[in-house]
Amino acid sequence: MSAANPWLEEWPWPDKKMPQDELYARIEHLLVMANIGVLATTGKNGAIASPVEYTAEGLTIYLYPQPRSPKLAAIEADPRVCFAVHAAVGNWVSCRGAQVFGKAELLQPGTAEWTRGMAVLPWEANAVELGRDLHTAPTDPIMRIDPDRVVYTEHWIRRDGFSPRQIWRRKAA
Repeated sequence: MSAANPWLEEWPWPDKKMPQDELYARIEHLLVMANIGVLATTGKNGAIASPVEYTAEGLTIYLYPQPRSPKLAAIEADPRVCFAVHAAVGNWVSCRGAQVFGKAELLQPGTAEWTRGMAVLPWEANAVELGRDLHTAPTDPIMRIDPDRVVYTEHWIRRDGFSPRQIWRRKAA
C-alpha cells in the first residue's frame, strides 16, 4: 500500500469522463511542457516511429520534416499519423502522456498556412542550436498535424474520480 497515494490501489479504476474543455486544457498543457515527441507513420515496410522536435499551438502540432526521408515518403503516401508525447515519469503518480491521432499536412513555403507555422515554430532557437545563420529563415515545407482524436493518460486524475484514460475528439464541423 502507498501511504502517500492510497488512491493508486483503488480497483477497479474510476471510469468517469472528464469534461471536454477541461481535458483539452490538460492536453494543451502537456504539449507545451515538452518539445520532443514521437511521430509514427506507416511506411512500405511497416510502422515507422521517430523522435522529432515540435511546437504545439493548442492541440495542433508543428514540426520541420526531414526532406526526402522515409517518414516523409510514408506521410505523402498515407497522411494518417500518431504523435506521442509524455511527461517525465517517476512512478505511477506522475504517469502522463498523449497520443495525438490525425492527418499530417505539408505546408508549402509562401502559403498563409506556412507563414503561420513559421510564426509558431521557434526557428531562431533551432538555428542557434544547429549553428545556422540567424538572419536566414528556413524555406522548406513545414508539417502540421491537426488532431481528430487524442488519447490522454494521466493517473493523477484518478484522485478526483476520473478514468486515467480520457479521449478528446474534434467536434464535427
